[in-house]
Amino acid sequence: MNHIVTVQDAVTAFAPWMEPTDAELDVIEQEMPVILADVDLLDAQIVTLDRTPSELDKRRIRRARRRALAVRVTLVNRAARASLPGGAA
Repeated sequence: MNHIVTVQDAVTAFAPWMEPTDAELDVIEQEMPVILADVDLLDAQIVTLDRTPSELDKRRIRRARRRALAVRVTLVNRAARASLPGGAA
C-alpha cells in the first residue's frame, strides 16, 4: 500500500517569510542597470549565434559590451565612495 504524503518544502515554498527582504530588494534595484546592460549584451550575442556576424552585428556587440562595462564601473565606483570613511572620495 502506498501512502500519499505531502512534501513540506513544496507546500511552504511560497510562504510569506521566504520573500526577499527590503535590503535584498534595494541591492537588486541598485544592480538593475548592470542586469539590463548584460541582457542587452546577451541579446546582441544571441542574434549572431546561427550566422556569421555582419559589421553591424559586431558594432552592436561592441557597443553593448562597452555599455555593460561602463555600468559596472559606475556601480563599483558608487560602492567605493559609499564605503570610504568620512565620506571622502
